[in-house]
Amino acid sequence: MALLFSAIRVVLGLFFSLSGVVKLTDRISSEVYQQLKSQFVQFADVFPLKEFGYKPEPGRYLETVGWIEVVAGFLLAFGPQLLQEISNFVLTIIMIGALYTLLVLKEPIAMCAPATVCLGLLLLLNIRGRGRSAKSKFE
Repeated sequence: MALLFSAIRVVLGLFFSLSGVVKLTDRISSEVYQQLKSQFVQFADVFPLKEFGYKPEPGRYLETVGWIEVVAGFLLAFGPQLLQEISNFVLTIIMIGALYTLLVLKEPIAMCAPATVCLGLLLLLNIRGRGRSAKSKFE
């Protein structure tokens, strides 16, 4: 079972890293990069902290999310346990923000599915990690 969770962690981490790279450069897919640039204009309009007077510039917002996904994804896949847990938390916050944004924009369920699946897997890894550390305390 530990091997399955390790595989999920590595695959999910690599997925986030690749997703982040796509947000940072048009070399992988120019079409997807341009689509993301236009989507982040909409995403900036409904940014959760907008209520407090902060609205990010869409290009910086895209770049920031991209770098967070690259670094946190890599650490989730290959980092030491503490950094895996921190990156899991950071990516969970990113996915909650993504779902919030998609729901506020009233995007179709199909658009929400990838973020929902990723969030579910991150929470599964988090719960599994908590169970493992609690188990070791009692042994």
